[in-house]
Amino acid sequence: MIIVGVPPGVLGILGELLPADSVVIIEDPELIRRRDLHRKLAKVPFVPRVVPAAYQRDALDVEGLLAAEPALATARLVMPGVEYTVTAAARLAERLGLPGAGVAAAQTFTDKHRLRRLAADHGLPNPAYALVRTPAEAEAFVRRVGGRCVLKPTRRAGSLGVQFLDDPDAVAAAWAATADPPGSDEEAEVPTEVMVEAALTGSEHSVELLVADGEVIFGNVTDKRVLPGRHPVETGHTVPSGLPEAEYRALLDVAGRLARAAGFRTGVLHSEWILADGVPTLVECAARLPGDLIAALVTVAYEASFMAAYLRVLLGERPALPARAVAAAAVEFLIAPPGTVTAVEGVRPAHRVSGVLDLHVDVAVGDRVAEVVSSRQRSGHVLVWGADPTEAADAAQRAAGLVRFEVA
Repeated sequence: MIIVGVPPGVLGILGELLPADSVVIIEDPELIRRRDLHRKLAKVPFVPRVVPAAYQRDALDVEGLLAAEPALATARLVMPGVEYTVTAAARLAERLGLPGAGVAAAQTFTDKHRLRRLAADHGLPNPAYALVRTPAEAEAFVRRVGGRCVLKPTRRAGSLGVQFLDDPDAVAAAWAATADPPGSDEEAEVPTEVMVEAALTGSEHSVELLVADGEVIFGNVTDKRVLPGRHPVETGHTVPSGLPEAEYRALLDVAGRLARAAGFRTGVLHSEWILADGVPTLVECAARLPGDLIAALVTVAYEASFMAAYLRVLLGERPALPARAVAAAAVEFLIAPPGTVTAVEGVRPAHRVSGVLDLHVDVAVGDRVAEVVSSRQRSGHVLVWGADPTEAADAAQRAAGLVRFEVA
């Protein structure tokens, strides 16, 4: 099995599913060095090797990689570990004759402007949008639309660089944080453009599809909660959605239409939508595992391992998952105020809230916390089981509300 890019947050889950020495990870040489990955991954039983290969700028040299590492040609599965390896993984899978997204679909789902054009060409609901090259072009769009707009990079993940703008005069000051957002090492070499869109108003949801050779074999709708204000970072998710049946089905249907329009072949498709005046309108879409513990929520709510099913799909199988959730699960993220952490309180009472399965605090006394402008800057999470979506979401928010951060 090959994983392109170190997948964040799922190594533990993979460790429960995979035998020893079963995975080769392909990672960018500079990231291997900066993160000391050879040493760190030596402690992971199922990863015997980390192979260096540049994949930024969609530049994975597949033939060169296989010439240097001929044993990789015997792999049975190729999986993208992070957003920025989706196209590289698709290229490698295609070369090896293995199931994957398909190169064209991967390129579409890693570029928000390409995605908008695809949706427009196939009659899928889109907000007004424009690719802009200067602050002046973005300002002109905001003035023309005459309402709230969103400035976003075309090739970033985790809400990085995404900003709401209510005033055209604010564009110039906001431009740099979107055109060149401060990110991680893996993003530094990924070129991005800037798009501006009319903001949508309505409830927010994601749809998680498992697709096998072009056929949707499983679908779930997730309810999303986001921060108010300028930076729409997710603060929580609930699986399954508590929407009425008609709206739930409409989201599954439109996500399936998007998959078919892109010619997506095999894997996970995680799309995000806003119900604007009752119409599911596209926000964005990723051809990889969803982040924010959504895969774990699906596993809990459906009592079936979403990760195991994903791996089986990439092996060319068609696993049977429940058509409906048998319970519910929710995650609420902890948001510390900006400053230096002087105390973290309420963790034990939060653990005692009925249904709490996991509670993790990512900051400690002495840590400096910045304003949350991307999902990586949240301060922890609470994951909860519930008998239904309302019970799960209420318990997650109640437990998260007990955790208090004192900052100076």
